Amino acid sequence: MAIKLKNSRRFAVILAAVVVLFASFAMVSAYPVFADLMESELKGNFAAGVMEESMDELLRGGYYLYNEMHESLELNEVMQRFGSDNFFLMRKYMDYEVFSLEEKNADEKKGLLGRSSPEVTGKLLEQNSDYGLRIVLEYAGDGDLSTVEVDGSCTSEDERYYLEQAVFNSLDGSYDYVEGERIQYYLQNPSLIKVVYAFTEENLQRYLQNSYFSGSMHNAETLSNMKPYLVIEWGLCLLVMLAALLIPCNKNWDLGGYPIFKMPFEVVLFASPVVLSMEQSFASAVWNTLNHRLADMIGEMGVPGRLTYGTAKLLNLLMWFCVFGCVYWGTTCLRAIFTMRGRFWKERTISARIIYWAEGRKDELGEQVRQGAGEASGLFRKMWKRIRGMQKRIYDRILHVDITEQANHVIFKIVLVNFIILTLVSCFWFYGILALFVYSCILFLFLRRYFFDIQWKYRLLLASMNLLAEGNLDAPIEGDLGVFNPMKTEIQKIQRGFKQAVEEEVKSERMKTELITNVSHDLKTPLTAIITYVDLLKKEENPQKRMEYLAVLERKSLRLKVLIEDLFEISKATSRNVTMNFMKADVAELLKQVGLENDSRIREANLDVRWNLPKEKVVMLLDSQKTYRIFENLIVNITKYAMPHTRVYIEMRDEGNEVCISMKNVSAAELDFDASEITDRFVRGDAARNTEGSGLGLAIAKSFTELHYGTLEVSTEADLFKVNIRLPKRTEEAAAYLPEKSGGEVQ
Repeated sequence: MAIKLKNSRRFAVILAAVVVLFASFAMVSAYPVFADLMESELKGNFAAGVMEESMDELLRGGYYLYNEMHESLELNEVMQRFGSDNFFLMRKYMDYEVFSLEEKNADEKKGLLGRSSPEVTGKLLEQNSDYGLRIVLEYAGDGDLSTVEVDGSCTSEDERYYLEQAVFNSLDGSYDYVEGERIQYYLQNPSLIKVVYAFTEENLQRYLQNSYFSGSMHNAETLSNMKPYLVIEWGLCLLVMLAALLIPCNKNWDLGGYPIFKMPFEVVLFASPVVLSMEQSFASAVWNTLNHRLADMIGEMGVPGRLTYGTAKLLNLLMWFCVFGCVYWGTTCLRAIFTMRGRFWKERTISARIIYWAEGRKDELGEQVRQGAGEASGLFRKMWKRIRGMQKRIYDRILHVDITEQANHVIFKIVLVNFIILTLVSCFWFYGILALFVYSCILFLFLRRYFFDIQWKYRLLLASMNLLAEGNLDAPIEGDLGVFNPMKTEIQKIQRGFKQAVEEEVKSERMKTELITNVSHDLKTPLTAIITYVDLLKKEENPQKRMEYLAVLERKSLRLKVLIEDLFEISKATSRNVTMNFMKADVAELLKQVGLENDSRIREANLDVRWNLPKEKVVMLLDSQKTYRIFENLIVNITKYAMPHTRVYIEMRDEGNEVCISMKNVSAAELDFDASEITDRFVRGDAARNTEGSGLGLAIAKSFTELHYGTLEVSTEADLFKVNIRLPKRTEEAAAYLPEKSGGEVQ
């Protein structure tokens, strides 16, 4: 029984194949009928739409013929560049000539090309000649096409109108391009000529059948729309469908048990429009077989010529076998709707399988869906966070553009981004208007926020400047000012500068007050002593006492003199009204001399001075008197304030371009003063003023050092007092170019 059933199914497969093969043979056998119908269609129906596609070639022909008249380009070069143009094939099927429209040649009927006989030339100019199709193109003096005339025995009035319109419509397109080469770049524009093209009825039909239209999709579309073709094709499809429905009525011949015929309903539903969409391709294959183009293509592949047409027919038979086989397969698959009824939708549909599978795993799927939803939500939040972060970074970069640098780079980036966005918007064609509207709204919101931020930061900056103008130099400029951050930095510099200037002014005022106080005190002390001792001297009769009083008066007078001289020197040095007598001198020897002359002071102060001076001479250009005064003031200062029985270190180093002199001593009193102020006038390290002095020694030393273009720096470390002097080595030539620091002459 099983063997019998198996044999029956084999017979059913063979029977189905025979049905499909019969339909395929029937379709291929109808090809001669299709050929006759297409031939009569081409002969009997010229159709304006057929020749419309050749109008571009005729327009370009005017350029070629005009070039032949004037020979602006060699013929071989024309053929090399434009030989692929279909016009050169078309001209073999027609008569043509060029006539002049200039006034001096207006009455002449002789063609400018001179290739046609007078009889043909006259016939070309006749409007109602016996040509099947005649086309006249007239070109004005500026090269524009001015007149188009179409007539001929093979055309109707409607077809003539459509052809004339086709010529003018071609002018708006790319008719003057041949494989990317533009004719107008190489050939002159036709001017003041009339070009006449004419086809005889026979040549017109030969051209239509054997040249351009032999493989065109136009004829394939015409074939696919012909009633006989549709009747035969769809009739055979219905025959195959009917066979697929009736053959399985014998259960032994039912092919529904094979897996290929158990395809789900959705698969068949998807395959049907795919096959239908290929209808035009089937018709094109039929037409290429009828006009032997397919046979020619097969011949080019090496198949012998006598077998090419048979091979083409065999390929068509195979194509139709596949088409009708798909019809038989689809019908057999859908036949189960009637045999299985309700079970078909449960067992033969993908949708039902998905639903039943989902119901069976509802709880598990519910958890998976919730988990998937959570993951999707998390992914969405993560993506949104990244997008927001990127948006914030871009906005922050725009908000913090450095306006102190060139803006070309920033402007280029903004324009480039805008160009990319507009390019993407333009890809939506008409719907790009909606995209532009959305983009404009986003741009408006962005710019509004941007300008609000700029205005707010500007107000912060303006408020800080107002506080600065009101004298509040400690007002902080808080917050991020974006593009105004460079200005924030500059304003902070102005704040620091103003604050420093105010502090300097306050310090100057304080020093002026102290100066007046100190000068008054230092002048008053010796004057008081002088007045007192003068009174005592008047009353004293003892000669010995009188001599003591006179000694005190002399000492106080000398101190007053020294004080006045110091005041005079410091005032001149401060006002730069000092004459500097520069000369070559050995600075090391000068320092030794100062040390020797103050040796008694040093011994009286019980100080141990350690000298570290260069053995060789250190000759420099300097004012020896002022330099001597610098060293003397510093050594005298040491003898006054250094702790007795301590060492003093005096060192000189020759550092090439300058000489460095350092003096170090241990102070007897605590160094609780500001080292930067000790060199000011009337400032003493001894605040109680227990020592004798004017407080001008270091100030004079510093001023004289600066007059030598050097520096004097005082520093302290615990009770260690240090003075560093740096004097530049200057040659006589270099000194001549240095600015004068005195009011006198540099000698």
